Amino acid sequence: MTIAAIRAATPRKTWRSAQAYTLATVSLVLGIGVGYLIRGSTGASAPVQTGQPMDTQLSSANNPGQPEMLSLDQLKHMADRQAEPLLEQLKTQPNNAAVLGEVAHIYVLTRQFKEAVPYYERSIRADPKNVGVRADFASCLFYSGEADKSIATLEEALRYDPKSAQALFNLGMIRWKAKNDSAGAIALWQRLLKANPDLPNSRKVVVESAIAQARQGKPVGQ
Repeated sequence: MTIAAIRAATPRKTWRSAQAYTLATVSLVLGIGVGYLIRGSTGASAPVQTGQPMDTQLSSANNPGQPEMLSLDQLKHMADRQAEPLLEQLKTQPNNAAVLGEVAHIYVLTRQFKEAVPYYERSIRADPKNVGVRADFASCLFYSGEADKSIATLEEALRYDPKSAQALFNLGMIRWKAKNDSAGAIALWQRLLKANPDLPNSRKVVVESAIAQARQGKPVGQ
């Protein structure tokens, strides 16, 4: 099983660059549809619909040629298999931040959020200035039901990079949806736009849409 195959099985719904909005991951939990940030609409607690081809995909006798639905146990097995070589690498390089982050990412892709947490924590200890990993960790924490810790993680990320579009967007969305703080969310998104004048237009539209919907008291995507 390759990382590409896991990503085919579980749409990532995030951008992996420094300017990516990892709240696309949180959006799965909240049922948010935010345009270009989201690929698909699978809920976090729903089984994952796989793409074709996939080397671990089960055959379907009743619906030949149709993608299968994988259980969380099956996804956990996939994650464990994929993580094995990375975990071996960590035996000799226990503080390799990139490898730790990739292990965490594998577990997030397969919705094993609690398993991802310790690897994110270790990655951050090894490379505390990596704002992208902190933002990914915050999304994972939100999935795990720890909204307050998620917010604190994003606030810490912003101390390292006050202009991070990734952290600002995620923090605004979590404040809005977890704390019903639409005013705080709008202020963060306005700060994002002001701090990132060169933000691609496709992403700027997403932020502006979120601001408009928060002002109207509507869930994102309506």
